[in-house]
Amino acid sequence: MALDEQRAKRKKRIRKNVSGDTERPRLTVFRSAKHIYVQVIDDSQGKTLAAVSTLSKDVRGELGEKNKSDVAKVVGQAIAKVCKAKGIAQVVFDRNGYIYHGRVKALADAAREAGLDF
Repeated sequence: MALDEQRAKRKKRIRKNVSGDTERPRLTVFRSAKHIYVQVIDDSQGKTLAAVSTLSKDVRGELGEKNKSDVAKVVGQAIAKVCKAKGIAQVVFDRNGYIYHGRVKALADAAREAGLDF
């Protein structure tokens, strides 16, 4: 079984139990080889409330020559700042089928340290 198929199965298993609502939206992570993306989604309305990635203008200036885990920390802090500005304090973390390790863990820890509750 290919790695993409394994991740898809894990993602499906996770999404059966994890969903966001108005009080506690879902914070979901997507990582590619070069970039990392994070969104805060209200599943009851089907809307994205906030989104930050390594391609965002405010984040791109802070990256410099950092490795991927350090970049994920910057993105985690940025999403926490955006969520606080929009009045979102609590979220449900959706690792999107990725193992909670490396860049995904670094992003989650940085978002927690910056004030998001999950």
